[in-house]
Amino acid sequence: MTVARIALILALTLFAGALPLAVAAEQDAATRVPQSRAEISLSFAPLVREAAPAVVNIYARRVVEARSPFAGDPFFGGLFREFQSRARVQNSLGSGVILSADGVVVTNYHVVGQAEDIRVVLNDRREYQARVLLGDEESDLAILELEAASDMPFLPLRDSDTVEVGELVLAIGNPFGVGQTVSSGIVSGLARSGMATGNARGYFIQTDAPINPGNSGGALIDVTGRLIGVNTSILTRSGGSNGIGFAIPSALVAVFVAQARAGQARFLRPWAGMTGQSVDADLSDSLGLGMPGGVAISQLHPASPFAKAGLKVGDVVLTVDAQPVNTPAEMLFRMSIRGLDAEAEVAFMRDGQPLGTRVLMTVPPDTPAREETALGAQDILEALVVARINPAVAYELGLPLSSEGVVVLDPGPLGQRVGLQPGDILRAVNGAPVSRPADVGPFLRRAAPRYLIEAERGNRRIQLRFRS
Repeated sequence: MTVARIALILALTLFAGALPLAVAAEQDAATRVPQSRAEISLSFAPLVREAAPAVVNIYARRVVEARSPFAGDPFFGGLFREFQSRARVQNSLGSGVILSADGVVVTNYHVVGQAEDIRVVLNDRREYQARVLLGDEESDLAILELEAASDMPFLPLRDSDTVEVGELVLAIGNPFGVGQTVSSGIVSGLARSGMATGNARGYFIQTDAPINPGNSGGALIDVTGRLIGVNTSILTRSGGSNGIGFAIPSALVAVFVAQARAGQARFLRPWAGMTGQSVDADLSDSLGLGMPGGVAISQLHPASPFAKAGLKVGDVVLTVDAQPVNTPAEMLFRMSIRGLDAEAEVAFMRDGQPLGTRVLMTVPPDTPAREETALGAQDILEALVVARINPAVAYELGLPLSSEGVVVLDPGPLGQRVGLQPGDILRAVNGAPVSRPADVGPFLRRAAPRYLIEAERGNRRIQLRFRS
């Protein structure tokens, strides 16, 4: 063995022996005991001190009708008539976040929805009455306005699209009604769109910061004190926090605030006018895509803004405004934060070729005219309200894109008793096909005294028989 080879082996041996010592020294430096008073006092306390005053407790009171299980039953309903409808007061407790100095507050819809009295209590124990400016059960968001409020503490919004997995966050709220509480964690996931909240499925930021009942509507903030989300739900089997909580992104909150300040009576979200499905591995192979991702269009309404922009059934939408969309909920979220009357950049695949276009964000068209008709006192089903199905009506009632005909908007008290529900599509009365809302009243008067209503509810046909 030459002298040079021996020297090389010796050098490598010394280097290998020194490496663990260097790593150990680095690890020791990273985990060393704090050496100064400043290092010992490092905490979230200054951040909480600044942010906590803008997080409020919300007490809501609503009057609900306690319906008997025998209501509407032709036999037992008469026997238990006195128990069929009893009003009771229902109280709810939640949290909220002040977003402006003039007292605009965001919370969850399920905290204040249908409430007759809303009381907001600040961290310093000041109390205000509040009213709902804008609420949406589907998104589970509500915007409140505090009465006679000024110079309020508030949290600034951060663009939730800039949030990354692994960021430190704090959740502030009033869990279990014990008073304002702060918990810490990290952002553990983004673009969570499979969890149900409110009346539908949403799009969430996931965090492991403990969120418990009463935290709903509270703040999820970053380490600079900016609001990145509104805490809304947890994934649990026991009812307590298991470290999987969900917050509605601040980007959607900003759109809600803008519409509330504009005086909108209900939240207006862009209409896609299509149905689609997530592209999994099997579908990706059949479509010739390189990897799973995107939303494949399975149905497209002729009036859809996507159809007008040139998209077709079978196309796969990949991004909206350069942000990936892998579920229909993600796509609706991206459209919603883009806002109405704005154009979104949409990238899609067709026959293996990448394409792009601009799509105008619009509400569903209210054409042809809905011809809304309410039956009068001369009709057996007084106060029944029906309308012609158009894209706007179908969207409001959650009907399939292909729905046509005459639909029930409000069954009225007697219509409800015979079994009609909002969203039922009327097909015939005593065998006479219903083609227009104006047909319903004359057909019912002609059918007396025995009535047979044929309708569609969901994917099934129903028949309702009754007599006058």
